[in-house]
Amino acid sequence: METKEETSNIEAFSTEQGPIMSNVKHENGLTSAHTIDHDSWQQVGLLLVTSFNCGYILTFSNLMLVPLGWTWGIICLVVVGLYTAYANWLLAAFHFINGQRFIRYRDLMGFLFGRELYYITWVFQYLTILLGNMGFILLGGKALKEINSEFSDSPLRLQYYIIITGAAYFLFAFLIPTMSAMRRWLGISTILTFTYIIILLVVLVKDGKSNKNKDYKIHGSKADKVFNGFGAISAIIVCNTSGLLLEIQSTLRKPAVENMRKALYTQYTAGLLVYYGVSIVGYWAYGSVVSTYLPEELSGPKWVKIVINFATFLQSIVSQHMFLAPIHETLDTKFLKLDESMDSKENIKRRFYV
Repeated sequence: METKEETSNIEAFSTEQGPIMSNVKHENGLTSAHTIDHDSWQQVGLLLVTSFNCGYILTFSNLMLVPLGWTWGIICLVVVGLYTAYANWLLAAFHFINGQRFIRYRDLMGFLFGRELYYITWVFQYLTILLGNMGFILLGGKALKEINSEFSDSPLRLQYYIIITGAAYFLFAFLIPTMSAMRRWLGISTILTFTYIIILLVVLVKDGKSNKNKDYKIHGSKADKVFNGFGAISAIIVCNTSGLLLEIQSTLRKPAVENMRKALYTQYTAGLLVYYGVSIVGYWAYGSVVSTYLPEELSGPKWVKIVINFATFLQSIVSQHMFLAPIHETLDTKFLKLDESMDSKENIKRRFYV
């Protein structure tokens, strides 16, 4: 049973308080400008599969398997995959405490451990999200530059493509403000994801069969091998978990724990099979010299690289938006008028400035 003291603690640790709306009020009294208790587990599961199979997977062969080699690489992929799947399975029920449901990690940590841990969680989670977002912007810019290089011997500098990518991300975030609103794009996102992955796998298998001089040795000094190995394990952990489970789960309709676990089953079966598959086949095809960006290695006609890079760019827009959603939610809840629709004139104006 919730006590007055517990309620006061929760409210003290939340900076997102505002006018309570019937469609945004939650069991513990917190409010959000974004949709809560609305989405199906199928929608969230598909969102996880497509978001985790973004253009980042084009770097995994180099990041995860080159430093570890076949034996340790496969062992780490399996062990870390199982570990993160089980950890997220447990975390799916962690946001319920004494019957109260929390929709943000920082609120949960603040309730359990106090104000200091509330702010520590907030800072570190958001720093991680922002660093990941920088990677998405670089990834999108890289994909656009690769497309341009197929048509020109002197493509523009990467900085120009980064600006274009940032503008595309801004436009998508403005038009599709919440994770729930992304459901209209999941069909397109799925088509894009599996289009570039299927084409990529076909070309990788072709290149792998024709490449007879593959080298799978782990190069470098002993210290280099150790540090690179730990870096590879870190990359495997990152590729398997988002650090946003509570925020993603907040959009699910009840029963939230059961539905989140169903979505996680989808991610750690269909989703994991794809990004692990691309990583393994890429390493098999090119060995230890595999590029940090797989499309650079591909043989075949020009249209193959163009399609893969274009699909990678478009899909990165959707994936980036999911991983950045907690920051959008914080800003929208803080600055929008919660007693008005998200698409009201006033909120559209405020969302544009934010």
